Amino acid sequence: MPAGAWDCHMHVTSPEYPLAADAAYVPSLHNLQHAMKFESTIGISKIVLVQPSIYGDDNSCLLHALKAIGPGDGRGVVGIDPDTIDMSTLQAWHKLGVRGVRLNLKSTDVKITEESLKDLLKRYADVIRPLGWVLELFIGMESIPILESVAGSLGVRIVIAHCGAPQLPSVDDKMCPLDPYKLHGFQSLVNLLRDGNTWIKFSAAYRFDPNPEMRGIEAIARELLKKAGSRVVFASDWPHTRFDGLDVRPFVERCMEWTDAAGLTEEVFSLNAQELWK
Repeated sequence: MPAGAWDCHMHVTSPEYPLAADAAYVPSLHNLQHAMKFESTIGISKIVLVQPSIYGDDNSCLLHALKAIGPGDGRGVVGIDPDTIDMSTLQAWHKLGVRGVRLNLKSTDVKITEESLKDLLKRYADVIRPLGWVLELFIGMESIPILESVAGSLGVRIVIAHCGAPQLPSVDDKMCPLDPYKLHGFQSLVNLLRDGNTWIKFSAAYRFDPNPEMRGIEAIARELLKKAGSRVVFASDWPHTRFDGLDVRPFVERCMEWTDAAGLTEEVFSLNAQELWK
């Protein structure tokens, strides 16, 4: 693992914090101490805490952990209501190390049109633009062509979570090797990354690729490294919510294989993250 490596997407959870009304599950205890113990097993000391959807816009759990780790080794991506949040609150969070807001369009199965997405993203972008924050999207790859059509007008950096959440063929009929350009939205993803204002996280492959060898995600990863290696960052997605007991080390090792082959290990694990999270 390169020196100064970052885990750009992980969570802390605890049953002591109130859940959102629409929370999909009740979390176990995965506090900052547990998180850093895990990170030490893969050689990482710098983390980006991302707000879990189960807490809605109550960022208390994340902010307490971020305050404890400090802005030298931690960054935060929070959940907000752009119509009610005030700038003084955002500025206070900025001092703690918050550098982005998260918008989950995948787990909630929101129906996306170009008009509705443009309106929604503009509301978030207008709030975070003065702070130079990142807009993080959990969005399905099939919706990325719509994102491509509106991203350029937002004036903020965008990061796409979890490999772009592709809809991969089943194991039985998977092409070998997979041609990622046959996936609806992949070309638009490449276009966004090459435009320079969008990043993507290599994370949570297990949520989309049922193949134990991750052949589908591998084809996507190698092509993205080839086309836009300066816009790729690594993330573990710890503690792998709803995949309890998952061993993420094989995924970490595969990421290092892919980045080593591309000559981009230091960039993906360290330098790109430093640029993205400032």
